[in-house]
Amino acid sequence: VQLQASGGGLVQAGGSLRLPCAASGRTFSSIAMGWFRQAPGKEREFVAAISGSGGSTYYVDSVKGRFTISRDNARNTVYLQMNSLKPEDTAVYYCAADLPPYTLGPHYGYDYWGQGTQVTVSS
Repeated sequence: VQLQASGGGLVQAGGSLRLPCAASGRTFSSIAMGWFRQAPGKEREFVAAISGSGGSTYYVDSVKGRFTISRDNARNTVYLQMNSLKPEDTAVYYCAADLPPYTLGPHYGYDYWGQGTQVTVSS
């Protein structure tokens, strides 16, 4: 599975960004997808995950109500819509794929990782 994340950039606090991650190489609808982030000097952090069908999602508490993970299986793409951005959301964001059988949730045992995309939120 190859993953290509994009959509990062510089945004002011309170603004929005949408990060797409395009996948190739395997039946996309069978794979759970996740988003992670890593801020400078910090460990990589789980952000959100979505099941293969898109029917189940999971978020870290710090982004609940602000971020939305979704997927378009016809386009082999998962999205992270980020609203009400805060400076503490500044990080490199990574998408990842978890092959079946998978456990949806905040774990780090994903099978494939994409390259990161930088998100910078200015105050």
